[in-house]
Amino acid sequence: MKICVFGAGAIGGFMGAKLALAGQEVTLIARGPHLAAMRERGLKLISEGQTHIVRPRCTDDSREAGPQDYVILSVKAHALPGIADSVQPLLGPRTTLVPAVNGVPWWYFYKHGGQYEGTRLQTVDPGGVLWEKFAPSRVIGCIVYAATEVVEPGVIEHTYSNRFDIGEPDGSKSERVQAFSQAMIEAGFRCPVRPRIRDNLWVKLWGNLSFNMICTLTASGLDKVTGDPGTRAVARQMMLEAQAVAEKLGVRFPLDVDARIAGAADVGAHKPSTLVDLERGRPMEIDPLLGAVVEMGRLVQLPTPTCDVVLALIRLISRRRR
Repeated sequence: MKICVFGAGAIGGFMGAKLALAGQEVTLIARGPHLAAMRERGLKLISEGQTHIVRPRCTDDSREAGPQDYVILSVKAHALPGIADSVQPLLGPRTTLVPAVNGVPWWYFYKHGGQYEGTRLQTVDPGGVLWEKFAPSRVIGCIVYAATEVVEPGVIEHTYSNRFDIGEPDGSKSERVQAFSQAMIEAGFRCPVRPRIRDNLWVKLWGNLSFNMICTLTASGLDKVTGDPGTRAVARQMMLEAQAVAEKLGVRFPLDVDARIAGAADVGAHKPSTLVDLERGRPMEIDPLLGAVVEMGRLVQLPTPTCDVVLALIRLISRRRR
């Protein structure tokens, strides 16, 4: 199986390293010092008390790799339009895209059914560029739960979870989704095929749209935000607004808001990625995590007042940093 990871940073490098260790033909596309280190010394993965060094093909030019069976897109959601043209040489007639990306994806309403079928969300896909260049028919949905970090160029540390939920937009158990699941399982991942991938997406998004933003606005870890009655109440209200929107779109939540908050509190002193990006001066994932939820609220004609306020505040911080 030919698998290319486009954006072989913390998550992509973790996936690529373990798939390579399992014998898959892997190409890693990266750039800068991280790429130089992988070319020189291989990719070092520190995970579950073990250290592995793998030497898959590493490049910054997708033309060297050619068409693939699967392309894992592992960049921040707002970076996808910038790589769309570079990904094209990797796409053959049957190539499948696996976007290991947080938030509401550009393909969300593909095979959704009902009155919103085919809707293109401007917050995550302005002008429909991704819909055209990354055709939704190629996509397998993917939800990332793993926590990893590039601790130095060429070195990735995996700290917790090895789970990646995947699923077809139409809920089918296609040959391609089952084959990818099997490859991931053989590489040591938990990779269940979900028949209702959007339901699972919203459970993770619940935390991202609330806690990521509140932690960033308050420069606080997850333990502080879940432990403070005021910020916990704000998060709860944001989650309830999002739940109403999602349920209007046919989503079924397998747990309630309070159980989701309790789960977040159990994580402890964790810094969400949005706060880390702010601290390091990097662009933040805002629209895929929250802006799209507000846009979907407008679509289904439901108010999202708390989400609106938090979105306005976090967007202002982002503009000022730029």
